[in-house]
Amino acid sequence: MGSGQVTSSVSQEFQGRHVTVAGLGVSGVPAAKALHARGARVTVVNDGDDARARAQAADLEALGVTVRLGDGATLPEGTDLVVTAPGWQPDKPLFTAARAAGVEIWGDVELAWRLRGPDAAPWLAVTGTNGKTTTVQMLAAILTAAGLRTAAVGNIGVSLLDAVLGDETYDVLAVELSSYQLHWAPSPRPHSAVVLNLAADHLDWHGSMEAYAADKGRVYEGNRVACVYNVADPATEDLVRAADVEEGCRAVGFTLGPPAPSQLGVVDGILVDRAFVENRQKNAQELAEISDVRPPAPHNIANALAAAALARAFGVPAKAVRDGLRNFRPDAHRIAHVADLDSVAWVDDSKATNTHAAQASLAAYESIVWIAGGLAKGATFDDLVAASAKRLRGVVLIGADRALIREALARHAPEVPVVDLDRTDTGAMLAAVREARRLAEPGDTVLLAPACASMDMFANYNKRGDAFAEAVRELGA
Repeated sequence: MGSGQVTSSVSQEFQGRHVTVAGLGVSGVPAAKALHARGARVTVVNDGDDARARAQAADLEALGVTVRLGDGATLPEGTDLVVTAPGWQPDKPLFTAARAAGVEIWGDVELAWRLRGPDAAPWLAVTGTNGKTTTVQMLAAILTAAGLRTAAVGNIGVSLLDAVLGDETYDVLAVELSSYQLHWAPSPRPHSAVVLNLAADHLDWHGSMEAYAADKGRVYEGNRVACVYNVADPATEDLVRAADVEEGCRAVGFTLGPPAPSQLGVVDGILVDRAFVENRQKNAQELAEISDVRPPAPHNIANALAAAALARAFGVPAKAVRDGLRNFRPDAHRIAHVADLDSVAWVDDSKATNTHAAQASLAAYESIVWIAGGLAKGATFDDLVAASAKRLRGVVLIGADRALIREALARHAPEVPVVDLDRTDTGAMLAAVREARRLAEPGDTVLLAPACASMDMFANYNKRGDAFAEAVRELGA
């Protein structure tokens, strides 16, 4: 359905309704425009009042949308629907007021689902604590290799609304969904979906691990063909068991070991499928080699298997899985090889912003000088350090909450040398890299896998990774 083609039923649903859109940005602006085009009386409220927000507000006001900057707490009078940006916390006063008034609250994903046309492309949905973006990009590459018109959309930074309402037509969409987005999206019913893994994250937002897991589990609701889960993470299979799916939908596991029937896995360096084959009790289909996955770290192979499972659920042939994985290039700052200096490898995994991601990254190498630290966001580090201690040649700590990691190292890896850098200036990363070089020996990997958020020292994890790569290049020069 093109942006100008509004079906009468959808148009009537919003005609004259007073809709409050909470938040500007990637999701709020398309939501406001889509609702305004369908006859709604739209008011956008936004906490911030910076230059970017003012520019977005001017664009919307030119269309006739009301925008209120600097006040996202008060529910505009007469509101009968709230559409929120995914990151707004459920306990915000705006939502408290909406619930008290009996007003529904949707996210942008919910709105996109409800605005889909009758012939809309089905969704293959990906969620999990870590690996979502890589997996959804792998999935899109595989679908493209199969000759299907597709796009990687959602939490990946491409608005689902733009994909659903734009003029481009798709055969299928590869959809990344965060726990925030799923919290505000009760209606979507994907063709098939995966929860890659579950680890404590965003608990300040969700309130508890149980609530976080329940929101992730929404991705399985109404699946038609396959609910894909991680064999190594039983909590993901528990979510499949709890889901209300369509008759005939199957549970399909992925594993880094040999697969049982109804699973995908690895045999002698080959990714194989024992789920979407005839006589899966006896047969397996070769899909790709481990060397087709870049980088071939264990957690990335798991991502590839999950993407392959969703693609196979959609009927994609084995050759397209191999071709898609070969064509895929991961985004920056995801276990990216930066350089080799004096037989030491330097690897940037700045995207490892929590302990679960950092543990997966550390598991990919045998002997590591680990650069870690930042904002802990309430995390604890004992399990991570205990699991990784035998791999550590040394550790360089940076950032606001580095003491938490230092204390865990003292408890679980007291013999590992630790350099504690008490500085947050722009030269801190170069100092960390120099200390890491001093600790490293030939054959080691110096790994930036901070296990923490970056905002204490850097604008985001990208800037942190860029600083690391720049410092390594300076060292090499």
